[in-house]
Amino acid sequence: MSERRAAADGLPARTSKTTTLVAGLRLTGMVAPMVLDGPINRAWFEAYVAHVLVLELRPGGTVIMDNLSSHKREAVRESIEAAGATLRFLPP
Repeated sequence: MSERRAAADGLPARTSKTTTLVAGLRLTGMVAPMVLDGPINRAWFEAYVAHVLVLELRPGGTVIMDNLSSHKREAVRESIEAAGATLRFLPP
């Protein structure tokens, strides 16, 4: 339906919905996927790491993240290191 037609019918011209996928990636493929109905925030990311990602971590493994501020929270590092893995960040 065109935007003009939707407006004429009294409907919203556009609807949008944010869906977030967060996951880990290994050479063998994706691990620990989680889908959120909406945008991710610091609390959701910390919960993802503590309750989903750590289940896939191996002692001696390495987790590499970009420099988003929510990735640099102490709770994130603590969860990863408690699983025996090391957290590294991409260069800025």
